[in-house]
Amino acid sequence: MKNQFYFIFFIIISLIASGCARNPVTGKRQLSFISKKQEIAMGQQNDPAIVAQFGLYEDAKIQRFISQKGQQMAKISHRPKLNYEFKVLDSPVVNAFALPGGYVYFTRGILAHFNNEAEFAGVLGHEIGHITARHSVSQQSKQIFAQLGLVAGLVLSPEFGQYAQEASQGLGLLFLKFSRDDESQSDELGVSYSTKIGYDAHQMANFFKTLDRKSTASGSQRIPEFYSTHPDPANRFERVHELAAKAQKKSNFRNYKVNRSEYLNLIDGLIYGEDPKQGYVENNVFYHPELLFEFPVPNNWQVLNSPTQVQIAPQDGNAMTIFTLAAEKSLDEAANAIIGAQNMTLIDQRRSTVNVFPARILLTDQTNQQDGSVIRILTYLIQKDNVIYKFHGLALRANFNNYQNAFQRIMEGFRALKDPSKIDRQPERIRIKTVSQNGTFQQAMQSFNMPRNRHEELAILNGMLLTDRVTSGTQLKVIGE
Repeated sequence: MKNQFYFIFFIIISLIASGCARNPVTGKRQLSFISKKQEIAMGQQNDPAIVAQFGLYEDAKIQRFISQKGQQMAKISHRPKLNYEFKVLDSPVVNAFALPGGYVYFTRGILAHFNNEAEFAGVLGHEIGHITARHSVSQQSKQIFAQLGLVAGLVLSPEFGQYAQEASQGLGLLFLKFSRDDESQSDELGVSYSTKIGYDAHQMANFFKTLDRKSTASGSQRIPEFYSTHPDPANRFERVHELAAKAQKKSNFRNYKVNRSEYLNLIDGLIYGEDPKQGYVENNVFYHPELLFEFPVPNNWQVLNSPTQVQIAPQDGNAMTIFTLAAEKSLDEAANAIIGAQNMTLIDQRRSTVNVFPARILLTDQTNQQDGSVIRILTYLIQKDNVIYKFHGLALRANFNNYQNAFQRIMEGFRALKDPSKIDRQPERIRIKTVSQNGTFQQAMQSFNMPRNRHEELAILNGMLLTDRVTSGTQLKVIGE
């Protein structure tokens, strides 16, 4: 028995040892079941899902800027031979993130909140740091070792993940939370990398202050996505300033770049907030001006809108409605595809109309073979303009009756959008204005005719306080069409 114990112990130690690799940043060995080749493949495989989920923001000059700065920084990083790609996502959320193998993403939402190139460079270095230090790979390896799963999409019960395919494919990596140690190391690398290409890394600390203020201003609303995926290390603001001071003492540069005016001119015209043409929510109604439909959204339900689907969920996370386009060409084909799905049991089906549009209504149960749980699904298939629109309302069978009425109100409220004021809605955009006289930031906003109830939002957007002094000639962001 003793010999058998030692044999098993030896096998375990051998498996752990074989799963160790040298970290490119620290030079130390760390637990990793993922090779460099696999790491690159993970990024390549998941990049299309990220692009499908958010869409790319089509602005050639902004894309050219982040690619040029990204490649410049990649060359001086700890892993210069990776094939890095840098992309701008068409999303209003405030986030930047990286996938293993060299994929770095910035949302237009976070680009709107930078106030100079140095702030951008610090966060760029932070995200490249996650790649060079193999943080995603390390976290993934720990999850494999602990036999844990990934969570993606809205904050929902895990039983629903299988139904939100566009949200679950690849996005597990996006929503994989780093540890505070990983964040601290990436902050250090962000300071180091941005300093090496000549930027003032103190500005990186200032941007984290902007994120703190945005998080506080959100209150009960959703916090910036950056903090949902990047835990905030203690004393981050002070520590980054200290790291920047040390890095600058060691550097050969003397005049570190901030480039405020250059950056503000770059983002002049950037879409701010939701882009109406992709669909938007107003007064508890979802409108889609291009596809010309609308449907109601229950009060206090969260909405996650993407180019491929709309997910709607109550705050308790115990139900979900998924709205998307069906791949099939007819109602019958779409219904048969659902009925024929694996582990699906048909409870009821009928033909109907929804506000003059022909429809098929299905009630089904799907059993999870792993744990035996049963999801009850109310499906409305609605044909409009030769397109099949598909609603799924999902909840655990035991809870389904609590949400059925809400599901039906959403689905039966689907109708043609005819209101010209909703169809012609234009997005808000960042506009750069020049202050004409000395005064406070708030006085400047008043001179630009910005609504008073948006002054604090604009102060955060500009990285300033309402009482901060601004001088004639200062460029500031405002919101316009």
